[in-house]
Amino acid sequence: MGLSQFFVPFVSLVVILFLPLSTQNEKYPKFDMGYELSVRTSFAAAHQLKGYEGACENIHGHNWKVEVCIKADKLDSIGIALDFKIMKKKTDEVISALDHTNLNQVPPFDVINPSSENIARWLYQKLADALKTWDVKVSRVAVWETDTYCATYMEG
Repeated sequence: MGLSQFFVPFVSLVVILFLPLSTQNEKYPKFDMGYELSVRTSFAAAHQLKGYEGACENIHGHNWKVEVCIKADKLDSIGIALDFKIMKKKTDEVISALDHTNLNQVPPFDVINPSSENIARWLYQKLADALKTWDVKVSRVAVWETDTYCATYMEG
């Protein structure tokens, strides 16, 4: 095997490896996979599940846990998709409508059951609206009513 047979493929590989990535700025490359950020918070609230056959049809309370995840395709000029403080503030603003309430008295849960699934969907929709100013998308919202029971809502 001659030197040129080895060298040409090697140089081609090196050139391919060092071609510049598609970027939105020089420091931070844009990856096709994007970024996912999450914040966690909690709230305390009572609820009852109408039509449920069992103890959960009685009013009872939970210390609910919530995880909100967003997707971003790009970073800003300093390498941030969205400041975690903004995510947490917007999440807490939405959750404040639920905290220390009887969920069955809070719209829309005065009409639909305040199940973990319905709460996750409601939070997703409210947060999608609250974060529309930024170049991000809510990817999923998970709601835990206990340490072992969780419902997650996502679209598309």
